[in-house]
This record gives sequence, structure tokens and C-alpha cells, in this order.
Amino acid sequence: MPVARKAARKPTMTPGSTQVEVLETEVSQVKQAYRRIEEEIATLKLEPGQAVSEKMLAARFNLGRTPVREALQQLAREGLVVILPNRGILVAEINVRRQLRLLEARRHVEGGIVAMAARRADDLQRARFAALADQMDGAGKKNDGEAFLALDGEFNQLLLAAGRNEYLALALRSMQGLSRRFWFAHYRTVADLPETARLHANIARAIACRDEKAAGKEFDELLDNVETFTRATLDAEPSY
Repeated sequence: MPVARKAARKPTMTPGSTQVEVLETEVSQVKQAYRRIEEEIATLKLEPGQAVSEKMLAARFNLGRTPVREALQQLAREGLVVILPNRGILVAEINVRRQLRLLEARRHVEGGIVAMAARRADDLQRARFAALADQMDGAGKKNDGEAFLALDGEFNQLLLAAGRNEYLALALRSMQGLSRRFWFAHYRTVADLPETARLHANIARAIACRDEKAAGKEFDELLDNVETFTRATLDAEPSY
């Protein structure tokens, strides 16, 4: 019978370590906790309306409760969880009309970052955008929603880094998780995955080629597609 692992503890000073190293470890653990929890929310492994707790999530991901607590606070700011004082924590429900309002904001904020990324991405980032484009096309052709969602998550992070504007990045980061989850919840019933993958790949290739005008055009086409998809869910049964 396998031996259960204990949740990781908060980093402490050890001989030879510095305060900076300890802080870097703490930040790394918070990022890991956020990434793991956000991914499970986005892929509906943690379902809308489900009650969660720091203790449960720490055990689930073999992490300490402190980084899990900080990750949950960030997810609450982004609207993916709801923290009810003295009552618990719930995964936020999915709301189509709120999603449509979010798309209005995305069109302006993300459009700006796409343009900046096309201008500012370095050679390594452009090479990764080009590779992501091919991988997204591959996931689309296989109709592999989970693979595409993982690639979309990497594309989002690369876009934020390449845009080199921390204020726009902060605004967009708060929208990405909600958008990813909404798409995953409904793509089997109303989305065209190969088309969605193609539209994302087109943006990535335009950024890789330093073509700001084409990147903006492809982004507008993607958002038009996403808005049509979102409105179609009003008449579709939820798939989660």
C-alpha cells in the first residue's frame, strides 16, 4: 500500500540559505498552487459551485496551506472562486451574460497586448509563438480540447511576457481563467475546435513574423468567433 505524502511545509531558513532564496521559494510555491488550482477549475475537475478548502487543496496537490491560501486569494480577485467569510470557499458559478461583458473588456485590453507583443517579442519568444501555432493546429485537428487548453494557457502567459506592459498584463490576467473555463465548459456542444485552434495559431504566427497589423486583424476575427460562440451557449444545455 503506498505511503501517503505529507503536504509541503512553508519554506524556512536553512544553513547557507538567504532570505532572498527563501522568499523566491515561497513565490514559486504560490505560483505552483495557483497554476494547479486554476487548471482544475478551468477543466471543470473542480466544478462550478463546488465547496473547497485550503486543507483539501493542500492535500490534493501536496502543497502547504500558506501558498494555497495565497493562490485562492488571487483566484478570488479573478472571479474564479468566492470566499465567504466564516462560511467557506466555493468555485464560482458560470454566468453567460457576465462572460459577454468580459469579452468587451478583452477586446480592448488583449488587443493592445497582441499589438505590443508583435512589436516587442524577442527572438526566443517569436520562435516559441511559431512552435505554439503548429501545436495548436495539431490539437485542433485531433479535436483534443484538453491539449488545446494547455497550449492556450502557455500562449496567454507568453503573450503577457512579450507585451512587456505590467499594467495591461494585470488586467488581462484577471480575465484569462474565466475565459478558459467558459470555453472548456461549452466547446463540445457549440464550438468548432479546429477553427478555434486555427484562429489562435494565426495570431501566434503573425506575432512570430512581427506583423502587428495582421496580428490585430487575426485577434479581431478570434474575438468575433468567441462572441458568437458565447451567445450560442444561451440556447445550449451546459456540458458541465
